Amino acid sequence: MTGIAIVGCGNISQQYLTNLTSFTDVRVVACADLDVDRARAVAKQYGVPVAGEVERVVNHPDVEIVVNLTVPAAHAEVAAQVIAAGRHVYNEKPLTLEPAAGRELLEAAKAAGVRVGCAPDTFLGAGLQTVARSLAAGDIGRPLSAITLLQGPGPERWHPSPEFLFKPGAGPLFDMGPYYLTALAVLFGPVTRVAANGSRAHAQRRIGSGPLAGTVFDVEVLTHVNALLEFAGGQRATTVFSFDSPLSRGDFLELTGTEATLAAPNPNDFTGPVRLRPTGAPDWTDLPVKGATAGRGLGVLEMAQAIAEGRPHRASGELALHVVEVMTAILTSAEESRFVPVTSTFTPPDPWDATV
Repeated sequence: MTGIAIVGCGNISQQYLTNLTSFTDVRVVACADLDVDRARAVAKQYGVPVAGEVERVVNHPDVEIVVNLTVPAAHAEVAAQVIAAGRHVYNEKPLTLEPAAGRELLEAAKAAGVRVGCAPDTFLGAGLQTVARSLAAGDIGRPLSAITLLQGPGPERWHPSPEFLFKPGAGPLFDMGPYYLTALAVLFGPVTRVAANGSRAHAQRRIGSGPLAGTVFDVEVLTHVNALLEFAGGQRATTVFSFDSPLSRGDFLELTGTEATLAAPNPNDFTGPVRLRPTGAPDWTDLPVKGATAGRGLGVLEMAQAIAEGRPHRASGELALHVVEVMTAILTSAEESRFVPVTSTFTPPDPWDATV
């Protein structure tokens, strides 16, 4: 069993711990947080034997992989600390806030002989794995294009402390974009260039729930982004990421080929449905959805298995770095009104047949 440590015991840690404490191939041995009392409370809740400061947990002798669930601005610093301690690290998304920091992490990991993994791992779920197998089987013919839509009125209506989601490193692009862009990259391969524009509907927003309800805060990022992506394989994608829409819609990802269209599930989910509609067909056909549905933490599990088996892991640092570069290029394009090249690359992972 691979020893796992959790660094960052906020809301998202509950989902990870629920799953990681149930998988048979890994064992959560430690939890850390800047708020040590919170780390101890979470550790007690999930039966984790060790809790304390980050340095203590990262250097614990039973820890092999550290799952970094800190806020995005701390991802690079904490991951570098983990690598320096000789441990593998799995970051929550995004890998880093800028490509240069991501490249430094991967170079440091290579020199240290450890691995870097990164969320999102939703592409390992049954829904998107079914899509990947359908594409590989040629169900839509030659893949040509994709359309994705992520729209909604913004998380300040329900999130009790949403300010960080409207600061650099967040917004709809960096907060939700990794799910959609990772799915597209896994299915189509590396992006080679992008074009984009964007806007900000409101200079300030108001918190709608929790103890801070009514508090007004500044918006520092684009809250609506349109982007066009070109892929090395010749495919094109049109994407929308918006916190400015009265209509909430997150489950729109359609892939078009020479013979059919494939409707994929929400890239932020691990399940289906997956639907196929060949040219001229009067309606959609549901495809059998097979694979793992456990949820967040699948990427950590698959990484642990890959380390034990001596093979590459699927939710890789190279894939995550590529997505960071794509998002950064989108922002540059929106600011400068030009096509922006994407130079990084990665090897798309093979479909995963696990049924966790």
